[in-house]
Amino acid sequence: MVNNNMALPKIYVALDCQTQEAADNLVSQLPAGKVGLKVGKELFTAIGPSWVKKQVEQGFSVFLDLKFHDIPNTVAKAVTSAAKIGVDIVNVHASGGTEMMSAARDALKQFDKPPLLIAVTVLTSMSDSDLAETGVQATAEQQVLKLAKLAQQAGLDGVVCSAQEARMLKRDLGTSFKLVTPGIRPANSAAGDQKRVMTPEAAIEAGVDYMVIGRPITQAADPTARVAEILASIGE
Repeated sequence: MVNNNMALPKIYVALDCQTQEAADNLVSQLPAGKVGLKVGKELFTAIGPSWVKKQVEQGFSVFLDLKFHDIPNTVAKAVTSAAKIGVDIVNVHASGGTEMMSAARDALKQFDKPPLLIAVTVLTSMSDSDLAETGVQATAEQQVLKLAKLAQQAGLDGVVCSAQEARMLKRDLGTSFKLVTPGIRPANSAAGDQKRVMTPEAAIEAGVDYMVIGRPITQAADPTARVAEILASIGE
């Protein structure tokens, strides 16, 4: 279902805020059109869809990062609601299986310009030992490839993955299959709770399409300047 209707920003800023005041303050320092907004569970649960819709109306591209994982019918209705808000990217968990992902894909066919539908493979906070604890004997890289192939077969536009798996996925799944990567850390930035990280420059070179960057921007003394610096580093 690859959606080629949109020229989306390369960087989505992770709005890991707990209040509308904090989110508004941060967004006021970001250039609409140059970067998008990544809204996750923390912020969405706190202030809801109306705030997200307002950001869309103000010109921001939004990646709604709620990682839907439920029975097929529920997930289909959830991605439909996300599309009605006007977000440009929405995601589901690939581990929900083919039937669930296909239901989400089919639900978005009713829209003239549906959001990109991507699947989460393995969280970038998880290592091989973390996977083993859950009963997955494959390495993180092996599991990412397995789930990415499943997502592609289900007709999704791409996956969320670590930038470290980008070359492998572009090689095996093709250049049109979109890769969205958290765990992006500019040089001299702390890794935080991310275990599989990469700089923006290296990520673009590896084939990443869209990068999610949080604390290096949101905790910067001057988020606007930090965004400009990162965009310049990747030639944007």
